[in-house]
Amino acid sequence: MTTDGSRMPREWVAAALRRERARAGISLSELAKRAGIAKSTLSQLEAATGNPGIETLWALAVALGVPFSVLVESPAPAVTVIRAGEGPSMRAENSSYVGTLLSGGPTGVRRDIYHGALEPGPARESEPHIPGSVEHVIISTGRLLAGPRGEAVELAAGDYMSYRGDVPHAYEALEAGTTFVLVMQHV
Repeated sequence: MTTDGSRMPREWVAAALRRERARAGISLSELAKRAGIAKSTLSQLEAATGNPGIETLWALAVALGVPFSVLVESPAPAVTVIRAGEGPSMRAENSSYVGTLLSGGPTGVRRDIYHGALEPGPARESEPHIPGSVEHVIISTGRLLAGPRGEAVELAAGDYMSYRGDVPHAYEALEAGTTFVLVMQHV
């Protein structure tokens, strides 16, 4: 693996090439032909034994229909940790609700994961999200009254619920220290 700072590790490029070729559903021979490079060169690149030049990588990116950066960016970490109390948090204006984004949906994936905290008091009223939205709630601590208006259900620690998010809905803490995980799925 190259790690001298002047070049990215070959394994990054190899993994990206294999991933993008599989996504495109094309063979090694077909990609080499489209990029105008030798099949043996592409084979070496995918095996992390070749040293690609910028022109070769550009040709492969064009042939795959992806931005150049997709082939050379560092891979996403295998493990992501967000400690309690960290992460980008947003507060509601009319209730004690605090939502912390744990994971935004990557390109092509339409889901977000939040950690929610709510204290007894005014409910967190939510207007409908985009059509086809579904919310998944898992209660961590306390008790929560949640769901679409007129269909709210009382949930306790460990309970799970899913419901349409494209209709008016609300969350109301029934105990101090109520926390939950919210997965918003958008179609």
